[in-house]
Amino acid sequence: MNLKLDLKKVEKISKALGDPFRLKMMEMIKKQKNACQCTSIVERLDLAQSTISHHIKQLVDADLLIAEKEGRNFSYTINHQVLNAYIQFLSQYEN
Repeated sequence: MNLKLDLKKVEKISKALGDPFRLKMMEMIKKQKNACQCTSIVERLDLAQSTISHHIKQLVDADLLIAEKEGRNFSYTINHQVLNAYIQFLSQYEN
């Protein structure tokens, strides 16, 4: 199924991906075989847990990450459907 993004959604995704730490988080989550937990990201990045949580919230709000509650914690996976739709949208600007 091809997901179509409106301009407001594209803007939100672009803003979410406009931060180098968020890009690094996306890369880390992508490399995980299974879902990645916030504590795993905190261990790898030199940022406070509250800062990591803020960045993750931005990615979840842009629908780039899927959050799944596991007990008291959340695990995160990349929402490939939205990410692929975003890439598809940007590809219209190729030569």
